[in-house]
Amino acid sequence: MEDTDAGGVVYHATYANYFERVRTEWLRSMGLNQVELAVDKNIIFVIRHMEIDYRRAARLDDELEVTVHSVDIEGVRMAFDQQMTRCSDGQRVASAKLTAVCVQADSFKPTQVPEWIRANIGT
Repeated sequence: MEDTDAGGVVYHATYANYFERVRTEWLRSMGLNQVELAVDKNIIFVIRHMEIDYRRAARLDDELEVTVHSVDIEGVRMAFDQQMTRCSDGQRVASAKLTAVCVQADSFKPTQVPEWIRANIGT
C-alpha cells in the first residue's frame, strides 16, 4: 500500500526499488552477498547511471516479475538490463538499464571488478 498513490498506481520512484531488490537477490544467487563483499573484500557497488522506461502502470496487487536479462562487465563497471512484467497479462510494465561501479568500501575509489566476481556471474 505504501508503494502506491491514492488511486492504487505504483509511484514512479518505487520502480527503482523493485529493480534494486531483484539485482540484490540475483547477485546473492550468484554467491555475491553485498554485506560480505563490503566487510570481507572492501568492495561495494554504487549506481552511476540508471534509465527507466515506464511502459504501463503497475497497480496495487499486481504480481510483477522482475528479471535481470544481461550483465556486461568491463573494468570497474557492471551494466545491467532488467525487465518488469505484469504476471496476469504478460505485459511489460517497465525496463531499466543501469551502470554500477565497483569501488573500495573504505575510500569509494573505483576498483576493477575482481575476476572471481566475473567468474561467479559467468561473463
